[in-house]
Amino acid sequence: MGRQMTEAIVAEAKVQPGMHVLDAACGTGEPAISIAQLLHGTGLVVGIDISTEPLKIAEQRARDRSLSNTRFQQADVHSLPFAAASFDRVTCRLGIMFFSDLPRALGEMRRVLKPGGRATLLAWGPMQQPYFDSTIGTILRMLPGAALPASAKQMFRFGEAGVLRAALSDAGFCGIEEERRIVPWSWPGTPEDVWEYFQEVTVPFKPLFENIPERQRAELNAEVLKTIGRCYDGTQITFTATICLASASKR
Repeated sequence: MGRQMTEAIVAEAKVQPGMHVLDAACGTGEPAISIAQLLHGTGLVVGIDISTEPLKIAEQRARDRSLSNTRFQQADVHSLPFAAASFDRVTCRLGIMFFSDLPRALGEMRRVLKPGGRATLLAWGPMQQPYFDSTIGTILRMLPGAALPASAKQMFRFGEAGVLRAALSDAGFCGIEEERRIVPWSWPGTPEDVWEYFQEVTVPFKPLFENIPERQRAELNAEVLKTIGRCYDGTQITFTATICLASASKR
């Protein structure tokens, strides 16, 4: 589902053979694996995540592709276990929104970059886009008084233009570029599939799901499926995703 997002951040990172790359909050291995494939066995890609379970999947995916230039390890982006000036690139796809201390995390990214190295970050744009509007938006419209949990609001903290740019500037980065981009966000399955997936993986919204009155669940589910169904062509759900993509350099 996130393939086009991965392609966007990998293209923006502009990696070259022999580079050392840190992929922060890599989860099950992207964009670390795609970057490692581009390096054609040279250099090193280190993928880190605070959770160990997704890293096991990342390691297996790397083995399945016979990649010899990847390493995955548990680490906290707020206190990176790497020496200063260790990496040519730092990437982070859909993780930066959840960093509890953003200035510290960006400072750590900058610290481990070599002079002239570049960080490339990808975050969700505003909530007003098909994937969220057809799911969470439907629930909010049908439940007067319901509100997004604070954890969910974090997902869209960079939805306003310039917010991520300002954070990078405050962290001491230079040559900052930020853009809002719309990419395909398609699900190869049914509305029922994507709604089940959404409820399982979007942890920040769980407090909202848990507070839905039992008597209204069936009606809400039916309306969500109906709304998602407007983007269903019988084979896949064709959404788009609005993202914030930013790059910045270390002097």
